[in-house]
Amino acid sequence: MDTRYGVGIGWRPEIAGYVAELPGLRFTEVIAESVRPSDPPPALLALRERGVTVIPHGVKLSLGGAEPVDRKRVRHMAECAEALGSPWVSEHISFCRAGGLEVGHLTPLPRTRDSVNVMVDNVKRVQADLPVPIALEPIAALFDWPDPELTEAEFLVEILDRTGALLLLDIANVYANAVNRGEEPTALLDQLPLERVAYVHVAGGEEHDGIYHDTHTDATPPEVLDLVRELCGRHLPPALILERDGHYPPAAELSAELDAIAAAAGVERITA
Repeated sequence: MDTRYGVGIGWRPEIAGYVAELPGLRFTEVIAESVRPSDPPPALLALRERGVTVIPHGVKLSLGGAEPVDRKRVRHMAECAEALGSPWVSEHISFCRAGGLEVGHLTPLPRTRDSVNVMVDNVKRVQADLPVPIALEPIAALFDWPDPELTEAEFLVEILDRTGALLLLDIANVYANAVNRGEEPTALLDQLPLERVAYVHVAGGEEHDGIYHDTHTDATPPEVLDLVRELCGRHLPPALILERDGHYPPAAELSAELDAIAAAAGVERITA
């Protein structure tokens, strides 16, 4: 992947005006389930007309669920990609429903070979109906299932290798999981195929009672920016997206956060 987009920010209706005014923006992401492919938000179409790449990011496919993926949800994702002219789409390595019930949030998979097989089967079903490649995102987990058969790196690499999917690396998730497991966050970076990274998520969080929560409502902490620097020192990804999903700060604070990410990654600012 040779295209270099630099730093971007996730598109949300609450900050659409701010995103539209970023002079150097070349890359953004939208929650796929929030888009009607037959009538995308005009602000998103305006960004497309400017040449900004827009990626549909799914949160409801439940690729790790034991049941086959809902074909209607896959068709919606495909139509989003076509409507927005997206070069790829993305989803999570997780499940969010079982037995017809919605869990209500992204839930980690047991790191077992059975889970790998389920995930691979569902991803291949999705790939067969998508017009573009898919990037898979490992999630932040507040717990691990007992008796893992694979390390996190082994689990992720096997899924990527068997599906040929790209990797959406959330560097804030890497940090959160390492803190909560008492591990060194750079260790995972040294075991992943960084050349397969489609793009990177960067986000903030906060710690409560010794547990780090990936909130997307707090500013990116210095420790995550340090990890961005470590990642980009190993392999510069095509794009880095700032995720904000509530408690949106004033424009000046958002710009400062984007500038800090650009500085950590060693790429140009998009704010001026």
